[in-house]
Amino acid sequence: MIVDDPATRAEVEAAFAAYEQALVTNDVAALDAFFFPGETAVRYGAGENLYGYAEIKAFRAARSPAGLARLLEKTRITSYGRDLAVAATLFRRDSAPGKVGRQMQTWVRFPEGWRIVAAHVSVIDEPT
Repeated sequence: MIVDDPATRAEVEAAFAAYEQALVTNDVAALDAFFFPGETAVRYGAGENLYGYAEIKAFRAARSPAGLARLLEKTRITSYGRDLAVAATLFRRDSAPGKVGRQMQTWVRFPEGWRIVAAHVSVIDEPT
């Protein structure tokens, strides 16, 4: 298995950047399109556990568009073969001083493109 195939990694980096842009601008339709549209999709958030595309989509529709801007740090995207990648990043928001957010996504290549099949978002106190 090839780890970090440059072409594969570049594709996921582009998808990740597009996802980030959709997130901070609250482009709900784009955000929905990034997730695999099936019951096996999972997203654990800061205050919710979402199982299946319908729950993820409902969360996005109800989420407030305020305060979504953030600064990413230590973003790492690693591909495993040509059809799977993991994206991990830390983030900070001006609205949450002393906190650091953590995000991980598992991306899979489907015939229609790269989709997130699992995601985890959490916020912790800034480590000392």
